Amino acid sequence: MLRITVTSVFVDDQAKALDFYTDVLGFVKKNDIPLGGGARWLTVVSAADQDGTELLLEPSSHPAVGPYKDALVADGIPAASFGVENVAAEFERLSAAGVKFLQEPTDLGTVTVAVFDDTCGNLIQIASTH
Repeated sequence: MLRITVTSVFVDDQAKALDFYTDVLGFVKKNDIPLGGGARWLTVVSAADQDGTELLLEPSSHPAVGPYKDALVADGIPAASFGVENVAAEFERLSAAGVKFLQEPTDLGTVTVAVFDDTCGNLIQIASTH
């Protein structure tokens, strides 16, 4: 049986991304392994599930990444989606921490979503089902 152990988002600056994803969003650093040339195998996990799926904060250095990320942002497509218990409460918490939302909490019937800028070149969605 397959299971997701690591997934990734491309980030413009790994140090800045680590600060945002840990200090602002509340994830916990799991791995920080130098790869040479300044790149790192840098992963974070949910504080609530530190043995769960890791999010790799992957450098955006490949030439294809810039146009890919730009196209997603231009079309308003999130690079990742994170589950939360209550989108409205998380929206309030993150807004108070200075996070810029491009979409406020929106009820889509069976799910409520909101979308923010991760400061590293990505749109990120938060979602809760109801």
